[in-house]
Amino acid sequence: MNYEALFADRIGGTQFGKSTAIYKFEKIKRAKAKARQLHPDLEILDFGVGEPDQMAPAPIREALKLEVDKAENRGYADNGGPEFKEAAAKYMQNFFGVELDPATEINHSIGTKPALAMLPLAFVNPGDVVFQTVPGYPVMATHSSYLGAEVIDIPLLEENAFLPDLGKIDPALAERCKLFYINYPNNPTGAVATPEFYDELIAFAKKYNILIIQDAPYATLVYDSARTSLLQRPGAKDCCLELHSMSKAYNMTGWRLAFFCGAEWAVNALATIKDNCDSGQFKAIQKAACAGIADESLAEGIRVHYETRLRRIVEVLREVGFDANMPGGTFFLYTKAPKGAGDITFANAEEASLYLIENFGISTVPWDNTGPFIRFGAVFESAGDADDERVLSELSARLKTADLKF
Repeated sequence: MNYEALFADRIGGTQFGKSTAIYKFEKIKRAKAKARQLHPDLEILDFGVGEPDQMAPAPIREALKLEVDKAENRGYADNGGPEFKEAAAKYMQNFFGVELDPATEINHSIGTKPALAMLPLAFVNPGDVVFQTVPGYPVMATHSSYLGAEVIDIPLLEENAFLPDLGKIDPALAERCKLFYINYPNNPTGAVATPEFYDELIAFAKKYNILIIQDAPYATLVYDSARTSLLQRPGAKDCCLELHSMSKAYNMTGWRLAFFCGAEWAVNALATIKDNCDSGQFKAIQKAACAGIADESLAEGIRVHYETRLRRIVEVLREVGFDANMPGGTFFLYTKAPKGAGDITFANAEEASLYLIENFGISTVPWDNTGPFIRFGAVFESAGDADDERVLSELSARLKTADLKF
């Protein structure tokens, strides 16, 4: 059987599975294995993790234990019952002062990743243009490419506070654009968007008839400013779809629960696609989330946990020469990579990151899209809050030994 002829061109066609390219995260995985082989007694300090290090809040876990035994929760959820939509509306009201109709302007999803993957099915035709900010999370752009769209990378540069410079976008491309994907607070840069930028973006979207997709899983994790939602801004509900995740705000990563909200017409379109792709998240999980997602005190405890760690990481990094600053949001710290170590020169951030893993057991994530940067995550493993200082002191000692050059 010539099974290779069956593979779609969008995943490589007859060449699917034959590429010898090694992607960034696979390189990191191999470097960790090499470090363990070379230094079997060395604890890996993993600052490259991208998911919470703690369990979901107790009220949500306790609610799940009750809901899982209820017979009415056993069936398909499809596009969801009213309970979670109402809880999501209350969350948006309590955290951001945004009023939404839970029946028409909100719908749940099995995490934000599937929602982002499904979005292009509702809006993208072959030849359309999609804007995505880089560095960033590529899922929606990947699926847009599958459908024949032209994906345009909009760079996030340090000199522009890691906000896209709308004035530098080619108007001819903007005329063809359907979707503009943004993510604030931003992964990996940690930048937060200003109300002025949001207003400029809304005006841009209305001028060119574009739907803004705001991926906002870190919306509750901000440190030196107020929490914001794009939907707070005038006119946003005409041209914006915002996605909120329970994974980051409430440590519910494996629970796979999120919601999308905003423009009624966009919510309806994505919900229609979703209804043909899945049968909804387990009702018990949705109802358990209702026990806590509108509770600001639960989210605040999680936010403080990351803020405390991040401020200490900044101190450690600055001591050894990194130009590290507290991020505006997320649980990531994004800083310029070292240029070398001792007599070694690094060609890019990837080489710097691999050097730290293989030689010192320090795992980070490199980003070279718009210059050499390294991302440290405040979601590292420890034995608890009391053990955090031991881990960070060990990080400090190893970095000092590394003799990094900047």
